Amino acid sequence: MTLDTAPDTRSPTGTIRIVDPASGDPVGEHRVAEPAEVVAAVRRAVAAFPDWAATPPARRGELVRAAAHALAERADEVAALNTRETGKTAADAAGGVQAAIGTLLQYAELGPLHRGKALRGGPDAVDYALPHPRGVVAALTPWNDPAAVAAGLLGAAIVSGNTVVHKGSERCPGTAALLNEILAGALPDGVLVGVTGDGATGALLAEQPGVSVLAHVGSTATGRSLALVGAARDVHVIRENGGNDALVIDEGVDPVWAAAQAALGAFANAGQICTSVERVFVHRDVADAFVSALVAEAESWTKRMGPLVDERMRQAVHAHVEDAVARGARLLTGGTIPEGPGTFYPATVLVDVPDDALAVTEETFGPVVPVRTVDDFDEALLLAAADRYGLAATVLTPDMAHAHRAAATLPVGTVKVNAVFGGAPGGSAQPRRASGSGYGYGPELLDEMTTTTVVHLGLPGGAA
Repeated sequence: MTLDTAPDTRSPTGTIRIVDPASGDPVGEHRVAEPAEVVAAVRRAVAAFPDWAATPPARRGELVRAAAHALAERADEVAALNTRETGKTAADAAGGVQAAIGTLLQYAELGPLHRGKALRGGPDAVDYALPHPRGVVAALTPWNDPAAVAAGLLGAAIVSGNTVVHKGSERCPGTAALLNEILAGALPDGVLVGVTGDGATGALLAEQPGVSVLAHVGSTATGRSLALVGAARDVHVIRENGGNDALVIDEGVDPVWAAAQAALGAFANAGQICTSVERVFVHRDVADAFVSALVAEAESWTKRMGPLVDERMRQAVHAHVEDAVARGARLLTGGTIPEGPGTFYPATVLVDVPDDALAVTEETFGPVVPVRTVDDFDEALLLAAADRYGLAATVLTPDMAHAHRAAATLPVGTVKVNAVFGGAPGGSAQPRRASGSGYGYGPELLDEMTTTTVVHLGLPGGAA
């Protein structure tokens, strides 16, 4: 089983080499944990679990809050390292750390309020349900927003009374190690243990007998491997995996506004967001004006986008573009690897992309927009739904009947109407099909991190 391994970053000496994707300059080397260290990390978490599970929820919340404050004190340091390792712009990296702080603070408040349920039984008994922590959580988190995503899984797991062994992506080992150091410093020993490594390290961690939960955000291939491990070992699996999110643009929509929304959805963080816009279906009545405005947006975004995370990612993105063109798609802008240092890739717009092109059938995870013109809203919905993933989708429409129909019929975890990003605090969603399973964030993540015991409390025998 391979967990998001980056074979071009690991040296024969057992270290991971990271270079700055913007400049190509070395950032650092990080030693891969030995198998014995992974085993020891899980044993530390197992040993810490009984006391932490018995800690009052209010106290657990206080300590998670302290961890959030500790991260706030070093936010600039974490953000700067994140930028150097992954190429996120300074603003995006800073925003990700602030999101991580906010998430930890939210779980610090939500954890103590995570309550059991009273059940209606007979008049001579009391029935109720109690949540209990599951045990040791193995958390495997990605590189594209390493602080914010990790904070969600770690915060929910820890405040619920679980202990955690966390391995961040091998594409940003320094950022993950620094985050673990900061958060663990505010918690009792063994409540959060970090390990550094690659896919083999993650596979070994997932297979440890002391692990009770596998929580993963990352590729679909890795998520499926984890699901198999979980099924074989009766371990609870939470996974948010790849997406191939559709954007539907209805008739009557302002094409210039729609192009700005499409560009934001497709080009933010150089397209390296799990809910990036990956496919666009635009109504024929607005298609020409939309495409023209989208090309202008793409050329503007290219001037200010950060790089892709590494050369391996750039080659994978470019291969999708080349495949689409070879199958008959027209390239309107972008689509070439620029000269110079770093792993930059231009914002790219493709039209007339056939259904079997990789840019349509697979998650590209880069700044590439394949656009298809449709005759009506029904056709757009059918095409948007015809996909093996089920993470999210967006509909831009002035017709509320169309908006309600999209929400009722699109087989995805999140439907966004008239905004490619956004949502109320505390929103939770369940990805479908190849995009994963289980709630990966929000208050419901506390349910995923706990088990429920139903209690029937009757009177002693012979009591009046």
